[in-house]
Amino acid sequence: MKVVLFCGGLGMRLREYSETIPKPMVTIGYRPILWHVMKYYAHFGHKDFILCLGHRADAVKNYFLNYNECASNDFVLSDGGKKLDLFNSDIHDWRITFADTGINSNIGQRLKAVEKYLEGEEEFLANYSDGLTDLPLPQQLEHFHQHGKIASFLCVRPNLSYHLVSLQEGNDNLVSGIHAISNGSVRINGGFFIFKKKIFDYIKEKEELVGEPFQRLVEEKQLIGYVYDGFWASMDTFKDKQQLESLCTGGVAPWELWKTNGNGKRQSR
Repeated sequence: MKVVLFCGGLGMRLREYSETIPKPMVTIGYRPILWHVMKYYAHFGHKDFILCLGHRADAVKNYFLNYNECASNDFVLSDGGKKLDLFNSDIHDWRITFADTGINSNIGQRLKAVEKYLEGEEEFLANYSDGLTDLPLPQQLEHFHQHGKIASFLCVRPNLSYHLVSLQEGNDNLVSGIHAISNGSVRINGGFFIFKKKIFDYIKEKEELVGEPFQRLVEEKQLIGYVYDGFWASMDTFKDKQQLESLCTGGVAPWELWKTNGNGKRQSR
C-alpha cells in the first residue's frame, strides 16, 4: 500500500531549524524525523512512499540522493577501507516518489497534487511527517476495513502539559475543576490516515484536508476515528524535539518497533 507523507510545511514553531532545514529533516538521533516515520511504515511492509515536498524540497531530495546506510547500521570495513559489508540496510527496497506540491500549499492541495501518482490504488495511507507512535498499524487497517468507510484517522490524547479549567458561571469565575488536558476526554487528530481513493471526490480547489472535506465526510457518515491510548507524540516545538531525542538516545524510543523482537521487547545487541 502506498504511503503519502506531507513534508512541505514551513514548521514555524521550530524556528531554531526552519530557516535552514525543513521540519521533516530535523534529526532525532542519527536520522531525520521523516526517516523515523518512513521506517515505521516500512516495518509493516509499506515501502512505496510519495513525499509531498514544498519548503526546502532540495534538502529532502539531497538527503536521500546521498543516503549513508552506515549511519544507522552495523558494518565491517576491511581491505584498507576499500571493502564495506553492511549487516543490515534501511532503504534498499524502498520506492520513493519526490513530488513538488508547492511552497505555500495546504495539506488538501498537497494531497490533490499527488493524486496522479496514486492511479490504480483503491486505498492508501497518508500522514504528517512529524508524528511518531507505537500503534499496531494492522489493527487500524482491520478496523478501517470492518467499517467500510472512506477515511480513518488516529484519535489520540494531546501530549500537552496544559490544564483544562472549569469555571462556575455567575460566581466571580470561581474555579470548579482543573485537570491535565492529557488525562481528560479530549481527543485530537493524530494523523495516520487511511483513505479510499474516493477521498479526492471530497476535496475542492484550495481546501484544507481537515476543513471542508472532512466535514463533508462527517455529514455522510464516512469518517471514522481509531482511538489509541498508546504512545503518540508530535514534534511541534524545540521542547518536543528534545523529549523525543531523549527517548531515542536513551534506548527507549517506543516508536522504534523495528528494533523489537515481535513481542514488544527491544532486541539486545
